[in-house]
Amino acid sequence: MSNFNSADIAAFKDVWVFCEQREGKLMPTDFELISKGRDLADELGVNLCGLLLGGEGIESAAKELGGYGADKVLVCESPLLAVYNTDAYAKVICDVIEDSKPEAFLIGATNIGRDLGPRCAARLHTGLCADCTHLDVDVANYIQFLRESSTLDVDSQKWDMEDRNLKMTRPAFGGHLMATIICPRFRPCMATVRPGVMKKNVFDQAKADACEIVKPSFQLSESDLNTEVVEVVKAAKKLVDLIGADYIVSVGRGISKDVEGGIKLAEELADVLGGVVGGSRATIDSGWLSADHQVGQTGKTVHPKVYIALGISGAIQHKAGMQDSECIIAVNKNDTAPIFEIADYGICGDLFKVTPMLIEAIKAAKAAK
Repeated sequence: MSNFNSADIAAFKDVWVFCEQREGKLMPTDFELISKGRDLADELGVNLCGLLLGGEGIESAAKELGGYGADKVLVCESPLLAVYNTDAYAKVICDVIEDSKPEAFLIGATNIGRDLGPRCAARLHTGLCADCTHLDVDVANYIQFLRESSTLDVDSQKWDMEDRNLKMTRPAFGGHLMATIICPRFRPCMATVRPGVMKKNVFDQAKADACEIVKPSFQLSESDLNTEVVEVVKAAKKLVDLIGADYIVSVGRGISKDVEGGIKLAEELADVLGGVVGGSRATIDSGWLSADHQVGQTGKTVHPKVYIALGISGAIQHKAGMQDSECIIAVNKNDTAPIFEIADYGICGDLFKVTPMLIEAIKAAKAAK
């Protein structure tokens, strides 16, 4: 990489998204990042490119990315890329970035993305902001984000309205603070983005048909690999799918007087809705629910059709993970609980009395149909 200079900022252009695939299937995070990448590319006035690596035949999945906003997709096919291998993927990605020089590169904060991002950033001699929950380029949009999501007096600050750096916001200090990171001296600006935090665009078949597929040249041989994947064994572990759920019933510290009873009520309500059970950080830290149930900045960010909060006060860390739900219903004994500030419907009452009534009302409504 002797001819690659990450400090030559003027030489870099376009927004890229690493599109993860497993067994030839694109991951949901790809569509979220392509959708957000479209906004960033429009703010910068550049193209949006997906970068897809895989085994032979992976090109057939590339067009779908165009339907969510990609102008073109760079497809790298090789038998050595069929199964994820850190050495193989890092080499190919860095070689392609060295040739084409994108100014921003987004990666999903999945197990693969968390492994791949830091290695690529180190090789490219650039910065990486991990586990981002918000991205901006346009300064006016960023100021509006701060106005809505922080306690900063943004109007008293001096802003460079021409700043084109990618502003990468992520939780810090265990989710108690939000930090915005920029990478002003090197390119590409790199970020891993938490799955579920970016809204997916509506699929557009016309854009998918118009998407350009490009096959960049690259060199990859077995001698480039320090490890060999002999076998992939999947563990059968049942985890709650909060991100894909349309209905989520979450419990908080309010179930403390009868933890088992509170969780059982939440499960019954979720069952009649066809949804799943979530929880605040307090329920996870107390060991009442497993970590895969956690909603919030240090858990999962969700966008269900209906989010029901039972006994959740509404700390800012929790609200950040569910405030974009289409409909929020809150049940809490404290009429000044912060959760009511963002709730579409608020019920001030004991969740152990209110929840059974909700369950019966929903059952009656279904029976009447």
